[in-house]
Amino acid sequence: MSLTVEWVDWLDPRAVTQRELMEVETTAMYADRQAALDEVGRNAVNAALTVAPDDVSHTLLVLDGDTVIGHAALRRFGKSFEVKKVFVGSNHRGKGAARRLMNELEGVARAASARSLVLQTGHAQLPAMALYESLGYVHIEPFGDYANIPFGICYEKTL
Repeated sequence: MSLTVEWVDWLDPRAVTQRELMEVETTAMYADRQAALDEVGRNAVNAALTVAPDDVSHTLLVLDGDTVIGHAALRRFGKSFEVKKVFVGSNHRGKGAARRLMNELEGVARAASARSLVLQTGHAQLPAMALYESLGYVHIEPFGDYANIPFGICYEKTL
């Protein structure tokens, strides 16, 4: 396996496809938690997880040969960047693709003299949490609209 990365526009069709695959997976993963929320709670979670294209500063794909296997993005968050939509297809996990994505994003943040990287994930995404912690991320209190996600977990890595 030869992993490469490619910087693309948020609306690049390959990036859109990766986010759609992520949405299918996470919707199933959190269906029970979403069902337990009232309409106001579901709307708050959906609003917190929505990303406006104009807010995204960088979008990255990871490829194995010519095949896109993952996606990640950054958006500005004050003097920091927020990591968004990190996803690697299930049949490509465990091969270093997510770590490669995260390292590339960190390089961009460092080059921009960002103070830190922050992110939000869900309680059921244990492999993702293990990755973030192995990269030096620490738990923080929910920030911004993520305070409205009862099953969300937030992290930060100071640069």
